[in-house]
Amino acid sequence: MLAAALEFKDVFPRYKERDPGYHYLPTSEDWEKAENVCQFLEVFNEVTNIISGSEYPTSNLFLTEIWRVKEVLNEKKVDERPYIREMTKQMAEKFDKYWGECNLLMAIGAVLDPRYKMKLVEYAFSEIYPEQEAARNINIVRVALYEIFEEYIANQTISNNVVPTTAQDARQCGSSTSGDTSTLVRSVVSGRSRFESFVKRTENIQPLKSDLDVYLEEGVYICGGDAEESFDALDWWKSNGLKFRILSKMAADILSIPITTVASESAFSAGGRVIDPYRASLATETVQVLMCGEDWARNLRGIKKTHKLEVGSWNTSVGWELGPFSESGGAGGQVAVQAVVCG
Repeated sequence: MLAAALEFKDVFPRYKERDPGYHYLPTSEDWEKAENVCQFLEVFNEVTNIISGSEYPTSNLFLTEIWRVKEVLNEKKVDERPYIREMTKQMAEKFDKYWGECNLLMAIGAVLDPRYKMKLVEYAFSEIYPEQEAARNINIVRVALYEIFEEYIANQTISNNVVPTTAQDARQCGSSTSGDTSTLVRSVVSGRSRFESFVKRTENIQPLKSDLDVYLEEGVYICGGDAEESFDALDWWKSNGLKFRILSKMAADILSIPITTVASESAFSAGGRVIDPYRASLATETVQVLMCGEDWARNLRGIKKTHKLEVGSWNTSVGWELGPFSESGGAGGQVAVQAVVCG
């Protein structure tokens, strides 16, 4: 509402000229404060829209956005304008109250984003928490991450026909198929056998690493430009499912958890989503099937689920300069409105 009022800043003085009963004309100082507050709160509006999205995974984005909010609060705490400092002080107190304890879902979701891994947790926690508390929370995240992964390993049923996932597995499979060779062949390769024995004695044999170890030791996934905005962590894990067999299943389960239970556009919308008595009497499983089916059908046909009416680009320089109000109550000029309506 405040942002919409700023678009009509030049209209208010003219309204006062035509209406003697209007006594609440904002001063230039008021408008300056409104602009500064809008710029400050725009970050929170963007963060809310991002983490409350319903068409992409959000659990991996939450930590980055919370860290972004914390940075803004730290910056505005020392702002030169007293009213901004006072606002920031109250907001920072609430932020510290709600984020005093480490949120494991928020942190593990970020770790399972290949663009961040543990690097983001280590960096963001050092910004959000004091030094000792940051180190403690980082260790909590790492321990919890490995505990969850070990549970997935324990629950994983491995069939007898396992495809080799490491070079050592492949060598073992190859040795098992060539075990029954003739004495002649054995005598021929005896020199190679001695060489292999020499390698085993002199080479440091590295222990097998788990999917999680390999994933964390690899560098973060870099995607720049437009690819950064369109990146989908679930798609990345789907593409790398063969490389990280168990970890990809764990990532799919965790990243599919929405960070908010209700999308912001649904929570603040006054219309739509009216449920008739028939649908209200449906079983829980039936409602779930209908909702999932709708999402899948829309995704298959490329239809967006959320449609917003954006009325935010007002051409006031044209609309209110063409003429005064007419006697019938209409406007002599025109107001250009850019709207996006999807049916």
